[in-house]
Amino acid sequence: MNSIIQSLFDRKSVRVFLDTPVPEEIVNQIIDAGIQAPSAGNQQLYTILDIRDTAVKERLAVLCDNQPFIAAAPVVLVFLADCRRWLDSYRYAGLEARLPGPGDLFLSCADAIIAAQNITVAAESFGLGSCYIGDILENKEEAAALLGLDPLTFPAAMLVIGYPGESQVKRPKPPRPDRRYLVRRDRYSPLSEAELRGMFADLHPGKDFDSFIAAFCKRKYMSAFSAEMNRSAREYLAEFLGTGN
Repeated sequence: MNSIIQSLFDRKSVRVFLDTPVPEEIVNQIIDAGIQAPSAGNQQLYTILDIRDTAVKERLAVLCDNQPFIAAAPVVLVFLADCRRWLDSYRYAGLEARLPGPGDLFLSCADAIIAAQNITVAAESFGLGSCYIGDILENKEEAAALLGLDPLTFPAAMLVIGYPGESQVKRPKPPRPDRRYLVRRDRYSPLSEAELRGMFADLHPGKDFDSFIAAFCKRKYMSAFSAEMNRSAREYLAEFLGTGN
């Protein structure tokens, strides 16, 4: 493997950080690396919030399913899908532009997440650990107020970054599925029961499929935080599509 491929294989989520600040020049470099990411029409349909205020970090830790390591992370970045910037540009140019629709939102979400992934790769190259926080989608009303979100912006992703603690360095990376379970040629087809059980056996040797899946479903898919995430996502989408701005 070349060094870039190796770093992608080595990278794992980090949730315990050393109490060591990340130098400003490194923060700037990894953000600049994010900005180099592919973007639809080179529009950069996103805004990155670089969260420095300790009180905001602490509140985000509570709103994001009570995860204290968020507040402890030296670097906290929220990636907004941003459909406001270009709409305002059209209007400042004197144009009667339509309001953004679902396609615009999905495209801007892709832009934001691609930029975020560039930053995780850049962070890894400096020996930094990172973790995506999907819970940024929760608690829409308070999170939007805390971050000053516009109805045409949406928190597509959140990253916490810092130097990993020793326990995180030693912790093995969870295995990933073989490509035969994730890649289909030309047309989609769902995995059969045999394939799903085979994938599970590869990832969790010796564990019982039925009991593991039942526990995971209860803990994740049917959880209160999952229900709240879906509620908030519906509210964000309704506000986005219903805005008269």
